[in-house]
Amino acid sequence: MAEVLVLFTHPRPDRSEVNRPLYEIARNVEGVTAVDLYGEYPDFDINIDREQGRLMAHDVIIFQHPLYWYSAPALLKEWQDLVLEHGFAYGLHGTALQGKVLLNAVSTGARPADYSQTGVNRAELRSLLAPFEKTADLCGMRYLAPFALFGAGRALEEDRLQEHRKAYDDLLKALVADRFDLDKAAAAAVLNDVLDACITSGETH
Repeated sequence: MAEVLVLFTHPRPDRSEVNRPLYEIARNVEGVTAVDLYGEYPDFDINIDREQGRLMAHDVIIFQHPLYWYSAPALLKEWQDLVLEHGFAYGLHGTALQGKVLLNAVSTGARPADYSQTGVNRAELRSLLAPFEKTADLCGMRYLAPFALFGAGRALEEDRLQEHRKAYDDLLKALVADRFDLDKAAAAAVLNDVLDACITSGETH
């Protein structure tokens, strides 16, 4: 069994049609610790010791957030700047996170075709999230492809949200049960495309 930490970062969860329901899914999966960072730190006064303790106590860390300007809401950046300290997360003696798994669970305003070399954004979603992947590399963590809901603003009216919530539930439960092919997930461009193939019947390492 693996311990999974979901760090939910949304400055206006009361207006969230997508991320708030996904956070509620995470809160109800056994083996998952779901934390609302804006709820805990509305003034950005982050408790570094507590956050580092959470990281050490979990095997899988998920940054769940909307994609803001090709990155995450400001509090998650502040969290990274303060919590992932030299000597803890990286550096000669910074080995606390080595071997852990990291991924982004994101929602985007644009549709999948817009995240391509020929699309509006001229880049794939995973390449836009490269700072998170490089952070994982520096910390000795294993980075998986992003789990994404594209065109999130239309997901509810297009009746796509329930399917995505089900997929998130499946993902979290498979990670907790250690029934997830990390190699396939790490090699993918978007995790949704290979999710069913990544969920296995037995333990994976």
